[in-house]
Parts: sequence; structure tokens; C-alpha cells
Amino acid sequence: MTPTGDFPGSWRPNTGSAVALFEQLRLRIIELVDAGVLAVGAKLPPVRNLAGVLDVAPHTVARAYKELEAAGVVATRGRNGTVVCARDDRWGALAGVAAEYAAAAKAQGASFAEAVQLLAAAYDAH
Repeated sequence: MTPTGDFPGSWRPNTGSAVALFEQLRLRIIELVDAGVLAVGAKLPPVRNLAGVLDVAPHTVARAYKELEAAGVVATRGRNGTVVCARDDRWGALAGVAAEYAAAAKAQGASFAEAVQLLAAAYDAH
């Protein structure tokens, strides 16, 4: 497995943002994966370690990891930790756009159901 180097480096979630802390972390990891900073096979820090570094609750990191796993960005391998998964270019581009849309929808106060409804309508229109 490839090390994650300086992750998370100097990046910290913005506690004053309307975007939830787990969402900020999720988006940051996607950004780093898409940019190739976190390479395929890179092992992410354990939940408790990263929570301590970022000064957030472990649940915040666990939720970000869980959502990243559901999206196919990372895989949790039990005692072997959480690692970055391989994705093709199309998936990476779509995941990035989807993350931007989700952040914009949340910033506008849309619920998950409303955001999905808008996405479905836009998808059907094209």
C-alpha cells in the first residue's frame, strides 16, 4: 500500500461553514484522489488518528469514510485500514461534479430528497 504522505497536511475543516464537517472532509479526500495526490492504494489514517489531527469527533471521520466507501472512492479492509480505490477517468469526473452539486445543494438548504429530485429532473431532461 502506498503511504498518504502529508495527508491531511495543513488542511482543516472550516467550523464556521454551513457545509457539515464530514462533508468538507469527504470533498477534500475526493479532491486529493482526483488530483492524484492520494494515489490508488494509499492508506488513509485510522478514524481516531485523523479525528485527533483535525480536532473533530471520530464519528465525523467515520461518516466521511463511510460515504466515500459507498461512492467507491475508498475501501475499508478491516484491520488493514481504509485505502483509496482505483476508478476510471469517467467515474472520477462524475464523482467530482456530483460532489460539487451536493455541496451546492446543501449550501442552498436543499434536503437530500430535494437534491435527488432536482438531479433526476435534470437527468430526464437531457
